[in-house]
Amino acid sequence: MQVKAKKQLGQHFLKDEDIARRIAETISGPELPEDAKKWADLPILEIGPGMGVLTKYLMDSGRELKAVELDSESVAFLSKVYPKLDVIEGDFLKMNLDEIYPGQFALIGNYPYNISSQIFFKVLDYKEKVPVVAGMLQKEVAERICSGPGSKVYGILSVLLQAWYDCRYLFDVEPFVFAPPPKVKSGVLILTRNSRTELGCDPVLFKTVVKTSFGMRRKTLRNSLASLIRPDSEAAKLEMLSLRPERLSVEQFIELTNAISASR
Repeated sequence: MQVKAKKQLGQHFLKDEDIARRIAETISGPELPEDAKKWADLPILEIGPGMGVLTKYLMDSGRELKAVELDSESVAFLSKVYPKLDVIEGDFLKMNLDEIYPGQFALIGNYPYNISSQIFFKVLDYKEKVPVVAGMLQKEVAERICSGPGSKVYGILSVLLQAWYDCRYLFDVEPFVFAPPPKVKSGVLILTRNSRTELGCDPVLFKTVVKTSFGMRRKTLRNSLASLIRPDSEAAKLEMLSLRPERLSVEQFIELTNAISASR
């Protein structure tokens, strides 16, 4: 019994057992950071298990495991091959995660390329429930999430996620280990909740400032944020406004947000 990969769902089935094992071990094995081992026993939610190549190694961990799968053909396959697996058929992006697990859980998956960014934006909405996020996605997106200030790929997702998570890029995955092979390389990462409990600024305005800044990333912040900053305000005097957004750290974006808020 096989499942046909569906282009509209962004399916590329991993066929390399060693890589599947390594990905599974990111949330319970040697790749889990020392300060994150307090979460090593959390239940696991897997996104997009497909034919279960990653699933079987997650089951070996002995931890409670649930899987979310949109493809009905994959659901039927998993139900037959892994009858003890709790498979939830549906769209992860539309789910209330409080209904899946009442407490905290670890999130993992071979994330569909076409919705990977949306998945991580949703993680931010549940950051208090999801202290550990790991898995594989398009290398370009994984590198963007983990890149720091000054990098050409540092962007909206980098800042918003790094405000709440420590992000580490782990290793590359070549296209030939998938069926069908994607046209791009993949990357494996792990995110663990940092010690921040409060953002230190208006969270809605913070998101607006970050998104507006990178919406015109080739311009200086003075130009890209002109609609948010009054020319005669104290915020307009900030030296960082002469920089492009990729030069600012998370802390500087928080400082900038507070300055804009105070000037309104």
